[in-house]
Amino acid sequence: MTEVVLPIRVRVAMAHAALQVMADEAGIDVLHIKGVAVDPALRSDRQSGTDADLLVRPQQVEPLIEIMTARGWRRVTSFETGSPFGHAATFQHAYWGHADVHRSFPGITEVPEGAFDRLWARRGSRELAGVPCPVPDPVAQSVILMLNAARGGGLNARRLDVDAVWGQATSERRRQMEALVADLDAEVAFASATGDLERFRGAPDYELWRIARDGGTRLEEWVARIKAARSWRDRLHVAMRAPLVNTDHLGVRLGHTPSTAETLREFVARPLRGLAEEARALRTRHGGKLKRHHPHS
Repeated sequence: MTEVVLPIRVRVAMAHAALQVMADEAGIDVLHIKGVAVDPALRSDRQSGTDADLLVRPQQVEPLIEIMTARGWRRVTSFETGSPFGHAATFQHAYWGHADVHRSFPGITEVPEGAFDRLWARRGSRELAGVPCPVPDPVAQSVILMLNAARGGGLNARRLDVDAVWGQATSERRRQMEALVADLDAEVAFASATGDLERFRGAPDYELWRIARDGGTRLEEWVARIKAARSWRDRLHVAMRAPLVNTDHLGVRLGHTPSTAETLREFVARPLRGLAEEARALRTRHGGKLKRHHPHS
């Protein structure tokens, strides 16, 4: 029997459709974001991505994950181990590939429940693999693409997105985007995407977005994460996680679930790598940009 290999765009669209069917069955509100879910008029020339991205009503995240797990989706990374922003968990399915389940979106600092309500109230619909899927309206899609680009540093693909949704936008569309950015308290990340980050140098999350743009050491990233946390409790939580091994990413790197011995070896190796990285940073700080590292590696 000949194996059929689906084009990536088709498989991702089918993943969106499968996830929407599950959400509909359970009465869960989800917005399909990025990639194939984006209005074609807003897409840059770069590829649309290889996974399905969902923004889920925060109170309904856990029920959706329970349903996904029952339907064969396996967790790859958790919210806390997936990125410095703690915004999404990654899942994998034997047929549909990867999906990122977002409980919030990096750069939006309004409380997640309020932010979702704003985006949900102005939603539209896009048919993916024959299934109607709720999507943000074009203005909100543009803002989300810009915030996503802010995490991409100088990568050419991200800059194509910025040019497509901001560089080529009319003055009226820019005004609409800026109004929504203000409503979502997303000014700092948005300014990073537009090249105006220095205007927010005193903001608590300035350093985090500067590192997302330019790169930085692991120590610098953790300090920035602590400064950007919303409360003292959140700051303490981030600080307590800093020395721990990210077993999800270690497992991806090793290709299997880490053993206790492998986790212990990584626990010892991480601070040594961190010290070496800081030493390299001191040597290169005045002579060039620090090479970007993979978060949590």
